[in-house]
Amino acid sequence: MHMWVSFAIIAVAVFLFVSEWIELELVSLGVIAALLLLFQIAPLIDTDGQNLLSPDILLSGFSNTALLTILALLVVGQGLHHSGALDGVTQLLSTARRSRASLLIMLCLIGAGIMSAFLNNTPVVVMFIPIIAALANRYGPGAGRMLIPLSFISILGGMVTLVGSSTNLLVAGLVEKTTGMQMGFFDLFMPGVLLAVIGGFYVLLVVPRLLSHDFEKGGTKGKFRSSVKFLARIEVLDQHKLLGETSIEGAFASLKHVTVRFIKRHGMIKLAPFDNMTLREHDIVQFAGTRAQVQELVDLNPDGEHMLLAEAAIAPGSRLGGRNIVDEEFTEQTGCYIVGIQKHKRMKRDAHNKIRLRPGDVFLIAGTKANIKKLRLDRDLMVLEGSVSTIHAFTKANLALGIFAGVVLVAALGLVPIVISAIAGALLMMLTRCLNIAQAARAIDRRIVLLIAASIAMAAALEKTGGAAFIAHGLVGQLAGFGPAITLSALFLLVAVLTNLLSNSATALLFTPIAISMAASLNVPVVPFIHAVVFAANCSFASPLGYQTNLLVMRPGNYRFADFIRAGGPLVVLIWVSFSLIAPWYYGL
Repeated sequence: MHMWVSFAIIAVAVFLFVSEWIELELVSLGVIAALLLLFQIAPLIDTDGQNLLSPDILLSGFSNTALLTILALLVVGQGLHHSGALDGVTQLLSTARRSRASLLIMLCLIGAGIMSAFLNNTPVVVMFIPIIAALANRYGPGAGRMLIPLSFISILGGMVTLVGSSTNLLVAGLVEKTTGMQMGFFDLFMPGVLLAVIGGFYVLLVVPRLLSHDFEKGGTKGKFRSSVKFLARIEVLDQHKLLGETSIEGAFASLKHVTVRFIKRHGMIKLAPFDNMTLREHDIVQFAGTRAQVQELVDLNPDGEHMLLAEAAIAPGSRLGGRNIVDEEFTEQTGCYIVGIQKHKRMKRDAHNKIRLRPGDVFLIAGTKANIKKLRLDRDLMVLEGSVSTIHAFTKANLALGIFAGVVLVAALGLVPIVISAIAGALLMMLTRCLNIAQAARAIDRRIVLLIAASIAMAAALEKTGGAAFIAHGLVGQLAGFGPAITLSALFLLVAVLTNLLSNSATALLFTPIAISMAASLNVPVVPFIHAVVFAANCSFASPLGYQTNLLVMRPGNYRFADFIRAGGPLVVLIWVSFSLIAPWYYGL
């Protein structure tokens, strides 16, 4: 009874996850509540009189190391974002042409796959997420199309060698303990490379096309009036990124996405095109661009403080109406800086301090949280609702990069488990003020917390009630009398399906002894059956529950459960069919 009711709860949960009729968080809580009630009302008692599925066991997902690792890494990633640590990479990549950027994305994905064959997948994906996201967001595909491919290709790369995945090592240890046979470092190499190449073509060429919907839907926070253009100016000072840049074909590479109105040098106005011109110290560049473009170009000099960016309209009857902009006076009175201005009427090519203000004009303003709060009380200005966002604290950029590199390096070298390096990195991000506690809290995604907790509760129910063993032994019984190739193919498919519901480690532990028994009963070598379990347990593409890297890209890519089914389901089938065709030839079955 326990097994069949557990099957029913899991089937309903998977259906609701995929259909998205109910929010993922509510479905996850519903699963946990249903299993808690089931095994409280009808306990599953062992020979010692203990409940095998007590609340402590069913709720153990909330303290799971995979969950804590992912949440800590999300905080580390948020620290990189808020410190502006990756802006240098973004600006460097912005000089690439669009065609070259597409090639760079492909090379990064291939590089991640190769590295995953020799390093733990998780730090590899953590390292490549910001690079892939920067390239994809700047050149059109969007992070939502490229981060699932990053996770998938790292999993494929992990199939190639013994150390490519923790699942591979787990199976190798169990095989040695059971049969005394040792798996070599490159035993998986040839079939693993073939499967990785076949799957890699699908991941690179097909998956981005399957992820074509708008991933930003519902995620407009911080993108208020994103298409509105502001007039801003830059004074090129020492160490400014524009200093020394020379125009090419009448334009500057760093300013190609904005409209340069003029450049002022020694009181003289120079208009476009800017032929063979090199920007010097104290040149003033006046340009028009969107809020994001202005924020990227203007040096806001937050002095280590967390600065906010806000839009404030000049109120009717304001004393600012009819006056010219006086930056120093405004800063002295409010503690904020005028970054840019958006006027309702067309602006002439006037110098910044000669622009006459009118009610309804909108300032783009930078200031501390306290000063922006005071500005809300100013009757001359109206801070626009929803326009406040955080400015990167660039003075912490190198520190944040150092912390991030330390987290990845220590975990990749195996000096400490990644859960320890990730938690330590998250703590250092907050202690060094790369981000504050409130910003760190916003990085934690409740969907991931509840999804992992629910998946571990479902896996425990399948295991303890005998549901997983029932499916496995049922397969063995049904395949009696069939040839080794068909039996091997069916075993692969079953493991590949279950690895997306259970954890890949649990699936591998369950099916390794079964695979050894199946080979013995068929009087064939055990190696192809062990390899089938390894490769199939790594086919965790069709669910965010399947593997840690899937959960890691879920928030940055703004993915839904159905996205993994859509993109990963065909990949599972492709790898299964490929293995079924390769195995008889390679293993001589």
